[in-house]
Amino acid sequence: MSNATAAKSPPVRPELFREPGDVSHIGAIERPLSAWERITNVTAVRRVFILVLLAVLWQLYSTYLDNALMFPTFGATAQAFWDALVSGGLLRRAWVSIEVLLMGYAAGVAIAAVLTTLAVSTRFGNDLLATLTAMFNPLPAIALLPLALLWFGLGRASLIFVLIHAVLWPLSLNTHSGFMGVSETLRMAGRNYGLKGLGYVTQILIPAAFPSILAGLKIAWAFAWRTLIAAELVFGVSSGSGGLGWFIFENKNELLIDYVFAGLGTVIIIGLLVENVVFRTIEERTVRKWGMQR
Repeated sequence: MSNATAAKSPPVRPELFREPGDVSHIGAIERPLSAWERITNVTAVRRVFILVLLAVLWQLYSTYLDNALMFPTFGATAQAFWDALVSGGLLRRAWVSIEVLLMGYAAGVAIAAVLTTLAVSTRFGNDLLATLTAMFNPLPAIALLPLALLWFGLGRASLIFVLIHAVLWPLSLNTHSGFMGVSETLRMAGRNYGLKGLGYVTQILIPAAFPSILAGLKIAWAFAWRTLIAAELVFGVSSGSGGLGWFIFENKNELLIDYVFAGLGTVIIIGLLVENVVFRTIEERTVRKWGMQR
């Protein structure tokens, strides 16, 4: 019996030992980065280089075209931007737009938070959000401007109404998708701690879904910003003072195309600052710090 058992036992493989080889011929595995490599590893430097390159291409093309009415040079636009900044009230116009934008954006975020909290807490809320987003998300916010003027009159309330529409649906969709993507392990951990309702949302769902929420905030910001400028182009002056859209419209009527480009450049600069200062800071202190995003 012992011989049969021994015959069925697997063979014992002999241990294999290898001596470490000589790697001296490979040379240094680590080396210090050169000055050029250190510079190009900085994201801000690379992005500034792209902007400078675009400015050079702009200057070359406008010089070749030689038509200031259709496409002014970068130098002329920069001069117009400086003049409008110093004596043309560009900063005041920009602040009028930003002030309205912040009010509409904050209201849209608050309503989206209520809808998505209701959607993840109850079946009725989930059906409500799905139905409303399917109905209103494809509807352009600027298309509601005539109704907003009819309902709220000529003032900030009309602009805030269309901004809420621009912010609410993309943010709600992204936030709800992020909540639905939270793993069951985290959900069960929250339930084991007895979390329900608002506590369950704020302590479990929001931190786990924050990359999607942050993406929704970015998309909502972009939608709101371009909706506001378009609305100001059509809507005109709000509460006695026009914003950036009205600045662009006025200078277009006066055929000051370099000032039109300066206004468009201001819209772009504000967008770059919000994206690379505000949202990037939030990313670095949250999802990047938590290891949820590269």
